[in-house]
Amino acid sequence: MDLHQLWTIVSLPDNVPIVLLMIVVPFYTWYGLRQAFANDRLIAELEANPALAKTHHRKTQPWKPGWVKEVHVWPYLLRIEFLAAIIVTLLLMVWSITLNAPLEEPSNPTLTMNPSKAPWYFLGLQEMLVYFDPWIAGVVMPSLIIVGLMVIPYIDANPLGSGYYTYKQRKFAILTFIFGFIVLWVTMIVIGTLIRGPGWMWFWPGTTWDHNRLEFAVNRDLPDIFGIKGRVMKIIFGAIVVGLYSVVAALGIHKLMNLTPFARRIFKRMSLLQVATMQIFLIIMLSLPIKILARLLFRIKYVWVTPWFNV
Repeated sequence: MDLHQLWTIVSLPDNVPIVLLMIVVPFYTWYGLRQAFANDRLIAELEANPALAKTHHRKTQPWKPGWVKEVHVWPYLLRIEFLAAIIVTLLLMVWSITLNAPLEEPSNPTLTMNPSKAPWYFLGLQEMLVYFDPWIAGVVMPSLIIVGLMVIPYIDANPLGSGYYTYKQRKFAILTFIFGFIVLWVTMIVIGTLIRGPGWMWFWPGTTWDHNRLEFAVNRDLPDIFGIKGRVMKIIFGAIVVGLYSVVAALGIHKLMNLTPFARRIFKRMSLLQVATMQIFLIIMLSLPIKILARLLFRIKYVWVTPWFNV
């Protein structure tokens, strides 16, 4: 798409939060990791010098005369929070004055938008509908995301990293969050905003959104590629493929969890139920990028085809 079309897309009131998302999320990810690495260096320094650990105030910034070693809630923290609330309120007021609400004319079945896109916070789900059965993408996957977030406190057996930033002590949790939220979810939102054009077709950056474009893409199910016919044989074949993937993914996650002695200690503290729950959610999360790549690279629509659901 040209610069004019790109500006038209990103300047839409409904797309402004996505542009801010693309700036704010990488910045605060870098900022948090920066503080985590500083804390990790301090932890290593204190572990190597027990005498310093007894007297150090355990802050990444060196202590200077005149500094208090404890920061009280009043007035320091409340003053910062009050100023932050005022600044955010002013930003929202300026935003609401300068940008119109993304409301359109009343619905007209004879004249629909092309492309017709969901609000930015649902664009990830709309993009998932391209790769999964509507029941899977619209009901099962969102429900698993919510349940997965709820069970994190019950399966995370690592007692370290609570109340302070650290990467060394929380590698697995941080990398899992970055992969699941930034690499998958945020990327799908950006794709739905900037890449998906008329007819929800894929338009690479630099190409013009042509409303008259026709795409003759033949998508096939995995059993059809192997020449498997018959409903029963397709069900059995799909179940075998999904089962093999689950086993291979579980073994890979198990190997990953045992790469370092620290990870092995955390892994041993977990019960069988905690390990099984974690494995199930990680296997399902990994299936999303695999399914996306299978669709985009090999035009595979479904792997497991049944009369009740399709995967």
